[in-house]
Amino acid sequence: MFNIRSMLIRLLALLLAFTLHEFAHALASYCLGDRSQSCHNRLTINPLAHIDWMGLLCLFAFGFGWGKPVSVDPRYYKDPKSGMMWTAFAGPVMNFILSFVCVFLYYVILAFLPGFAYASLGSFIIDLLAQTAYLSMGLGIFNCIPIPPLDGSKVFFYFLDDEKYFKVIQGSPMISLVFVFVLMSGIISAPIMNLENTMIGVFSKISFAILGL
Repeated sequence: MFNIRSMLIRLLALLLAFTLHEFAHALASYCLGDRSQSCHNRLTINPLAHIDWMGLLCLFAFGFGWGKPVSVDPRYYKDPKSGMMWTAFAGPVMNFILSFVCVFLYYVILAFLPGFAYASLGSFIIDLLAQTAYLSMGLGIFNCIPIPPLDGSKVFFYFLDDEKYFKVIQGSPMISLVFVFVLMSGIISAPIMNLENTMIGVFSKISFAILGL
């Protein structure tokens, strides 16, 4: 059944998760010396600069999608190989941070502003926080998978010697194609969801400890 409120919450959550993910890539690359990010207008949290609308639509429809990739120039890095690793790693890390912040704020509102939480606006906000926490966590976990073109592959490549690195790079298109079919089969959905729930549980416990609940 079509529900405008649920669709709006999901859209906002996706925009937050994807925008901050891609912004983190751009910021990390910029901090490592790649000044092209400011020229490409990627050093912004404006969703329009980072969202690939087809990728967003696929996430709505099929449960997986993508943002507009950040183009980096490793020639600016002191160490191109490690620079690529840290730039790639920044995206998932940002998603995990966003997820924790959302979980923490969720419990802050429920514990200290219960009247607001059950009002119309408050209910919308806590539902948005919950949805963003799960979507951002899922996006972060998914991107940690060490298969091209996901961020985890670039982190994995850092630990390969040059000979193995170039062999893997040459086979990346075929690996990526196989991975698309695996995604469409739904085989990895359950493990990702289980890990997602586990991590949200850990964040909840940490939030309880901080808030004294």
